[in-house]
Amino acid sequence: MLNNIIDRIKLPFRKDKELYLSLNRILGVLPHDISFYKIALMHKSVAHRNAKGKKVNNERLEFLGDAILDAIVGDIVFRHFPGKKEGFLTNTRSKIVQRDTLNRLAKTMGINDLILSSGHSSAHNSYMGGNAFEAVVGALYLDHGYDACMRFMKRQILGELINIDKVAYKEVNFKSKLIEWSQKNRVNVEFRLISQGKDENGSPMFDYKVFIEDLEGCDGKGFSKKESQQMAAKLTLQKLRRMPQFIDAVFQAKGNRTKMEEEPVENVPETEQQSDFLIGKAAKPKEKHETPFHEEVFDDKPIVKDNSVDPELKAETKEEKDDFDGNNNSDDGKRESIIAAAEAAAFEGKE
Repeated sequence: MLNNIIDRIKLPFRKDKELYLSLNRILGVLPHDISFYKIALMHKSVAHRNAKGKKVNNERLEFLGDAILDAIVGDIVFRHFPGKKEGFLTNTRSKIVQRDTLNRLAKTMGINDLILSSGHSSAHNSYMGGNAFEAVVGALYLDHGYDACMRFMKRQILGELINIDKVAYKEVNFKSKLIEWSQKNRVNVEFRLISQGKDENGSPMFDYKVFIEDLEGCDGKGFSKKESQQMAAKLTLQKLRRMPQFIDAVFQAKGNRTKMEEEPVENVPETEQQSDFLIGKAAKPKEKHETPFHEEVFDDKPIVKDNSVDPELKAETKEEKDDFDGNNNSDDGKRESIIAAAEAAAFEGKE
C-alpha cells in the first residue's frame, strides 16, 4: 500500500507519465519498475539492443506470462466449478487463455495501442496483441507479484470482460476450425482412427489422430468419436500455432503434392489424321515388276501366274517361235528343195 502511495506522489514528475497512466488504467495498479512493461510492449520486429548489445523484445516475458495465466485461470476455474471433472476444467481454461480470446482482450483494453513494433509486422501479425497481453502479465508478476496478477484477472478480466459461465458451456468446434483453415490454405486434412476400446469402467474409448498432407498432427482420446476428434483438432491447431517448423513442413508437403499433380501423366496427343477410321482389311502391298525401260513400277493388281493357256494358242506361239529361231527340223527335205529352187532362179537371172 505504501509503495502505491509513493508511486502516485511521484507520478507527476515521471518522464513516461502517459505510459504510467495507461498501464494503471489497464492493470489497476501503477508500475514500480516501468522497464518491465516497456520490454513487454516491445515486439521482436523492433531492432532494439540493451547496453550489452543483446537483442531485447517481449518473447521471454510472453513465456513467463503464459505460465502465470495458466496457473491463475486454472485456480479460478477450479474454485468456480466445484465438482466438475478434469476434462471440463481443462477445456474451460483453454477457452479463456486461447490466442483468439487474448487478442480480443488486448484490443479491448488498449494494449494494442501501446505496442512498439514496425508497421508491417503490426499489420500482418494476428497474434501480436495476445502475445503482448501475456508479456504484460509476465511484467506485472515481476513488478507486483502473483497476488497482483490474480486481482488483475479476477477484477479486470473475469469480472468485467469475460463471463466465465458462458465461456465454459459454449462449445468450440475445433474440428470445424481446422477444416476451415485447411480449405483456405488448400491443404489436405484427414482424421484417422488409431484405436478403439474400453476404459477400466467399461466405457467406450476412441483415439483419433489428425494427418495434414500425410504428416502426423496430434491425437486425441475421448468417450466418443466426436470428442476424440475435437481434442485431436484442438491440439493440432495449437501445434500449428506454436511450431513454425511443423507448418513449414505442411506447406512443403503440399508443394510436393501439387507439383506431382501438375506433371503430365501421358503423352501429348498427335494432331495428324490417321486412316484407322477406315473399315475393312488393309490393302496388300503392290507387287513389283519391270517395264521395257527396266524401271520398277507397281501395278494396281497383283500379277497372277496362270498355267491354263489355250492349247491351240500355245501351239501356234511355239510354231512361230521355232520359225523365228530356225530350229524346226520336222521337214528337212522340203526346206532343202525350197533353197535349191531359189538358188536356181538366182543363177538363171545372171545368165
